[in-house]
Amino acid sequence: MLRPSSASGPQYLQVDREASGQRIDNFLLRHLKGVPRSHLYRVLRRGEVRVNKGRVKPEYRLRVGDEVRIPPLRRPVPDGAPPPLREAAWIEGAILYEDAQVLVIDKPAGLAVHGGSGLSHGLIELLRAARPAQELELVHRLDRDTSGCLLVSKRRSALRELHRLLRDKAVDKRYLALLVGRLPRAEVTVEAALRKNVLQGGERVVRVDEVDGKPARTCFRRLRSLPGATLVEAQLVTGRTHQIRVHAAHLGLPLAGDEKYGDAEGNRALREVGLRRLFLHAAVLGFPNGQDGRELGVRAPLPSELEAVLARLEGQR
Repeated sequence: MLRPSSASGPQYLQVDREASGQRIDNFLLRHLKGVPRSHLYRVLRRGEVRVNKGRVKPEYRLRVGDEVRIPPLRRPVPDGAPPPLREAAWIEGAILYEDAQVLVIDKPAGLAVHGGSGLSHGLIELLRAARPAQELELVHRLDRDTSGCLLVSKRRSALRELHRLLRDKAVDKRYLALLVGRLPRAEVTVEAALRKNVLQGGERVVRVDEVDGKPARTCFRRLRSLPGATLVEAQLVTGRTHQIRVHAAHLGLPLAGDEKYGDAEGNRALREVGLRRLFLHAAVLGFPNGQDGRELGVRAPLPSELEAVLARLEGQR
């Protein structure tokens, strides 16, 4: 609930049951659409956003009755036009699963999950344009260059429950990835704490940092050994930013096509067999189905351009 304020003054939001349990950063992103994420986190760090007159960290979870003070924020001038519907025409055919609470969509590589950072819109904006009557929210995120299963909630109650399942590590997320090099064993688990860093130019990178990083665990299972590469299933136990990419590089077996953490020479060799993107695909998403409580498993097929790379590598044997 919004308490009116002057146009140049702060806004005060009263937290109701629908928003209870949500992180303050996600709450702000929901209510302040169009304000860049980096700016929202900056005002949080500076203490300009207050909850019950006190400073809070981005991970603070709201409670019923909390009063959130939001300082005056400059928003981009809207262009008055939602994403063209023709850009969202493919969406219905990309939905892998849907019920009254959620939908799972097969996100293509190269499409960001939301607008910002110079992008007028991403997948969630396209989905909202295609379905303006529904209350659609991202449950989790995928990197722009990653394809595959993306979970979207259709109700606030479903969003809260799915966030709880993510915190409790009750969501099964498995990826298909191509590593540059040979995985030494059939299964390798990497436990290495990760810390997000921002470089001087504003680029975000993630590093292994056992002192100040957050715990992170990834299990790599070998599926196929190929000339100069290994196809693996990477199962996330935690869900940190760039986790699979950084853990693979930490193993000395970076992801194929990874321009940030990868191997330049290995990437050049793989371009010769047609790899033009990051070889990382969210293939399986499993979670308890709110309809009857049974475990639901959704699969996204490997994109044809990645299948073609594997076929060409097989042909080099």
